[in-house]
Amino acid sequence: MTQQNVLVSDTKSGVTVFPTTSQKPPPAPGGGYISIQRRWVLKDLEINGGQRINAWLESMRASSPTHLKSTPSFAEEQTSWILHHPSALDMFDQIIEASKGKQIVMFLDYDGTLSPIVEDPDRAFMSDSMRKTVRKLARYFPTAIVTGRCKDKVYNFVRLAELYYAGSHGMDIKGPTRSSKYNKGSKAQAVLYQPASEFLPMIDEVYKQLVDKTKSTPGAKVENNKFCVSVHFRCVDEKKWSELAHQVKSVLKDHPKLRLTQGRKVLEIRPTIKWDKGKALEFLLESLGLGNCSDVFPIYIGDDRSDEDAFKKLRDRGQGFGILVSKFAKDTNASYSLQEPNEVMKFLQRLVEWKHLTPQPCSRV
Repeated sequence: MTQQNVLVSDTKSGVTVFPTTSQKPPPAPGGGYISIQRRWVLKDLEINGGQRINAWLESMRASSPTHLKSTPSFAEEQTSWILHHPSALDMFDQIIEASKGKQIVMFLDYDGTLSPIVEDPDRAFMSDSMRKTVRKLARYFPTAIVTGRCKDKVYNFVRLAELYYAGSHGMDIKGPTRSSKYNKGSKAQAVLYQPASEFLPMIDEVYKQLVDKTKSTPGAKVENNKFCVSVHFRCVDEKKWSELAHQVKSVLKDHPKLRLTQGRKVLEIRPTIKWDKGKALEFLLESLGLGNCSDVFPIYIGDDRSDEDAFKKLRDRGQGFGILVSKFAKDTNASYSLQEPNEVMKFLQRLVEWKHLTPQPCSRV
């Protein structure tokens, strides 16, 4: 396994606005590449600088599907998007054909992927049927949960000891505590990696300050995810978003080693290290002994902006593919789409059924 180094980036994260037309588009189902027009995207949100609150608000609004209207142009864009990111259920046979002779490895986000998005993040429970499906999946394929949540919290939601867990956007990684045919006798069973340990005291302090600062904003919820902090604004009146953004900024302006990113109705504060879900995916593949193999086929399913790092990593590697869970057209590096967690479960069930009915050569994992 290659040695992983922790690097601290420039403290001026800035708001990066860039056209993504210069990037490679995601691979088309038949091999090759497709060409689509992509929107300008806000990346990391600047913490310092008084001119950036409006950029924060624009990004916060962009994460809300309620702002999308059923206009003719929107309907056309949605149809075009589906053509370029077809349903993974509809394309299942082509996906299986592409994986022929390769070891499938599954990477799954949690919120919005295995469980529905809910107003109270502490009640984002997965269904019994989803848990049963994921348990069966892990019998046939190495399977990891890669989430922005605290590793221990998402484990309490999932309660499957045979999985790999990468919490805090991959900054807290642990291997299975229960053996299976894919990790029996493997060093991966002891995997434990925390590239941002030095930030723990800072994260705890920022969490306490944010709880105090945001308590005057009805509906705001601050969640300590160990190596990152999430400020949920799903239940905050939009008229209060500016107030909330200023509260967050007032805390973070004194912490230049932290950066602010955004997911679905959540502002996320993370250490400024070069680590994300894409890096976590690579680390887990290396832990499985598959880091430099040509016969590995990673599948990553996620619904959030942070999952784009993993989608892009797969595209850059030229292996496997990403599946975006979304009912709406979004700029993405994923190749396929599913609309909601129920469709994710159906896709996973089909994978299990295919593997069960079609015996494969012995796995190398």
